[in-house]
Amino acid sequence: MSTSEKIKNELKSLLNESGNLLELISDNEDSTEFGIVYQMWYSRASKVVELLGQERLEEFTSYYRIDPKRKTLDAGHYVIQDYVKNIVPGGYPFNTNSVTRRRVINQLQILKSLESRIESILQDVTGHLLADIQDSELKVADQLRKVSLRAAGALAGVILEGHLQRVTQNHNITIRKKSPTIADLNDPLKNKGVYDNPTWRKIQLLADIRNLCSHKKSREPTDDEVVELISGVNRVIKSIF
Repeated sequence: MSTSEKIKNELKSLLNESGNLLELISDNEDSTEFGIVYQMWYSRASKVVELLGQERLEEFTSYYRIDPKRKTLDAGHYVIQDYVKNIVPGGYPFNTNSVTRRRVINQLQILKSLESRIESILQDVTGHLLADIQDSELKVADQLRKVSLRAAGALAGVILEGHLQRVTQNHNITIRKKSPTIADLNDPLKNKGVYDNPTWRKIQLLADIRNLCSHKKSREPTDDEVVELISGVNRVIKSIF
């Protein structure tokens, strides 16, 4: 099961449990059963909100947590934690069941609103992880220059090739070749309008330097060429997606 499917299933499970949660907010004075079920639900739900909607987490938790700066215990300041602790208002009498039910419904609405964000959030996370990996690999390539220009250039070329393959996937471009080279990827991306002619020519140049490093040619690559390859790959992975 993919990560996306796991998160969707967890979110669906949390939303399906809402009926039981709301039923447990009864007229009984003892809120123990609700507290046990809700605390387990809240621990799971808050993690999902943190993952899918960081900007909604504070709002989500505010319906549960008691504000330490609270001066009055009226309907506007009563929270789910009060209900779990069986705190009953004194000077401002109101229906605690009704207020608590409204707070839980507010939390459910936030969860429901995040359902459509699963794929985009995971893509962002994946993108950031890949970017970190690529940055680390380019640093290794730069360090390799001191040992072997060919090895450094070959590694930078592999990074560029892998990145361009992901770009074709992002733009739904089909590449027939099983193991496409940079040149095999460069033309379709330009033809699709992913980038312009100057970028296409620059990537062609980077591919030529990569080939010089990866295959026995009439001459060895120069340090300047390998530096240009590494810096060029760095620009590509940070500007073309």
